[in-house]
Amino acid sequence: MDKPKQTNGIDATHSVIERSCPACRESRSIERWVKADTRFVQCESCGMVYVTEVPISFVNGEFYEDRTESFYLSEDKLQSDYDPIRFQREWKLFRRWVPSGRILDVGCSTGGFLRGLPLFGSYDLTGLDVSQGALNMAERQGIHVIREPFLEWEPSGPRFDAITFWAVLEHVEKPDAFLHKAASLLQPDGICILLVPNLHSLAIRCLGSRYRYIMAEHLNYFSARALRRMVHRIGGWEVEEVTSMHFNPVVLIKDALRPRSEVPDAERAQLLKKTNRLKKSPLLTPLKVVYNGLESVLTGLLAADNLVAVLRRRS
Repeated sequence: MDKPKQTNGIDATHSVIERSCPACRESRSIERWVKADTRFVQCESCGMVYVTEVPISFVNGEFYEDRTESFYLSEDKLQSDYDPIRFQREWKLFRRWVPSGRILDVGCSTGGFLRGLPLFGSYDLTGLDVSQGALNMAERQGIHVIREPFLEWEPSGPRFDAITFWAVLEHVEKPDAFLHKAASLLQPDGICILLVPNLHSLAIRCLGSRYRYIMAEHLNYFSARALRRMVHRIGGWEVEEVTSMHFNPVVLIKDALRPRSEVPDAERAQLLKKTNRLKKSPLLTPLKVVYNGLESVLTGLLAADNLVAVLRRRS
């Protein structure tokens, strides 16, 4: 059972939650990485990599609220979130499975994903997050927002047709509980789409813990196998599709040449903005052909930066 304790981890003055493997609940593990005082272990049963001791500030949302002004609402981050190219892959995948309906985006941040959906169909949009400043920005985009922790929220309205977790489950102590809650909020045959860092990505295979997205706030690193195992253990879901998407060669090269324990939020936001700009540049069309081909190969090998799973709630 998960329990609070005192540790000499990230901050010895704060309590943490000690936990077993989020995918299979086994407790046997071996050390995989240590980075910036955070210890990552690998489950001996399913192979998932995870943080064993989770600071309370990550669980109660204080960590993310503290970053609102410096990161989520920074000019570079907002421009990137609202750039039409930012969520092209996610929109394409989403509308293939969900052409219309009531949508809940958990961890919606400033609303970048939901903001573009009305261009593709008739959707009733709701966003949920713990960062109040980010939700204020999402609300300004015309999105209905929920300002409660997902696991504590008890809605009274109709069930949803789709729920999304874009880059959310790597941040939470109990990703299995999030999926169990999502099933309770969906219509029969409703769709849940989740995106998480890919433990078997080319970037992690090449760089290991030098990769910038191996970071203290990312508590969970799934392989396709571990993700399927968690979904099957929870029950109530059919796995429709598991794929991978996104590949950023600039990040791979930068982290290989200049490994650091942590990359500042400002630098991450600046790089995201720069990457979006490069994708739109007509001068780079020949390179984009090569890039698209490489990304397609990595996607087919389940070796792109992120894993994506499409789940259907059983009737």
